[in-house]
Amino acid sequence: MITGISPCVLPVLPVLFMTGGAGAEPSRRRPFLIVAGLALSFTFVTLLGTLALAALHLPGDVLRWAGLTVLVVLGVAMMFPRVQDLLERPFVRLGRKSVPGQRGAFVLGLALGTVYVPCAGPVLAAITVAGATRTIGASTVALTVAFAVGTAIPLLFFALAGHRVAERVKAFRDRQRRVRFVSGLVVIALAVALTFNITDVLQRAVPDYTAGLNQALGADRLGGGNLQQCRPSDDLQDCGTTPRTAGISRWLNTPGGKPPALQGKVVLYDFWAYSCINCQRAIPHVEAWYQRYHDAGLEIVGVHTPEYAFEQVPANVADSVARQHISYPVAIDNDYATWNAFGNQSWPAEYLSDATGQVRHVSVGEGDYDGTESLIRDLLTAAQPAQTLPPRTDLPDTTPANPLQTPEIYLGSSRGGSEDVTRHGEWTATEEYLAAGKGASLTLDYNAATVYLDVGGTGTVTATAGGVTRSFAVSGTPDIHPVVQTPTPNQGTVTLTLSPGLQAYSFTFG
Repeated sequence: MITGISPCVLPVLPVLFMTGGAGAEPSRRRPFLIVAGLALSFTFVTLLGTLALAALHLPGDVLRWAGLTVLVVLGVAMMFPRVQDLLERPFVRLGRKSVPGQRGAFVLGLALGTVYVPCAGPVLAAITVAGATRTIGASTVALTVAFAVGTAIPLLFFALAGHRVAERVKAFRDRQRRVRFVSGLVVIALAVALTFNITDVLQRAVPDYTAGLNQALGADRLGGGNLQQCRPSDDLQDCGTTPRTAGISRWLNTPGGKPPALQGKVVLYDFWAYSCINCQRAIPHVEAWYQRYHDAGLEIVGVHTPEYAFEQVPANVADSVARQHISYPVAIDNDYATWNAFGNQSWPAEYLSDATGQVRHVSVGEGDYDGTESLIRDLLTAAQPAQTLPPRTDLPDTTPANPLQTPEIYLGSSRGGSEDVTRHGEWTATEEYLAAGKGASLTLDYNAATVYLDVGGTGTVTATAGGVTRSFAVSGTPDIHPVVQTPTPNQGTVTLTLSPGLQAYSFTFG
């Protein structure tokens, strides 16, 4: 990862620009101190904070709210000199009295770095998961540091620009007090924008200009170097050497919990997460292939890589494996090591390898089960030409065919999308879910045949849609539950009432 800047950091840029040198005594070191504080804060908060939160069993967004609070305090300090003096007194005592123009710059950077943690997006998945499982190692530290440095480089440019403008433009020098007051307002506005996830709108609207380069670099780390160049096809392809499974914390459905023997076998690697509705619709086909072709030389490895924190718990995964009647080997990939080795980016995703260990087919998403089964049969025949394969499986393809179907809606603050849902009553927002309080309800417009709610906790959900009201109990491990079911896709509105304490993670559709 060569750069960590993301569209959601755009509201930070005016803050950097105007604080680069708007103080009473601009210093050339000030921009460097701000960005150094940001990079240092981001690194330590991400690594140590995730471990501390996991050990103390605190909500994952504690760091986010702490950063927002610091931003508001700093904004007020920039607007009112007396408040700034109070905040700066400890630093004066530490010997910074001789450099008054630099006081607070490093602290401002620390605050921005803390707030930037939830802005970092999917690239931090491996870091936060590693923290939750308390398995942070050298590779995770290196990834975090690289991301922090990548963030600092472009942001330093804006900080230096602000510094030079403040030094050379007479209007800035003559109106320093007014500039600092406006800068304080901008900082507070930034905190408000982050609180209400306004930055998520920017993140979705502004393209990630580094995505293509990062994907190219990721492909170079794969076993064959060109795994990501394979596209869905009706024919077998040469996609390169199959990456090794790595970082597997536990194996399910294998003798003695040991990895299955794969040498000389056709292997289907199926990446999934147990509360993913797309994965749940695909699993019956994967299980049917395992039952039909295992004796003919097919092995299947279900690589379970968690999307949510509750999916990191091995007992929850084991419970789902039993509930969905999965009999093939399942690898628990909580630290995303195998996910990263394959350069995977989606749930579900399938990588089909031949008996010589070469990836011959890549499939992303659900559907085209007949085509995948044909390729499995081709590889099994190539491996053992003399054998007679059993008849093909015959399961219905339940992949939704509605082109207007509502896309998945995440309810946690870290992903955005909750603005598409109307809330009533008391709710507590966290990075991954909304926690229901007194009188909590959600109203959603949708276009689908089935609406699912990913929900956890113990209580009752009451759903009203099309004049019909039904209730169902929620208990056990978090999972998806159908709240609307109709024979064909249609447009409608559903209102859900949730018992206090229930946790709503996302809406998915079918």
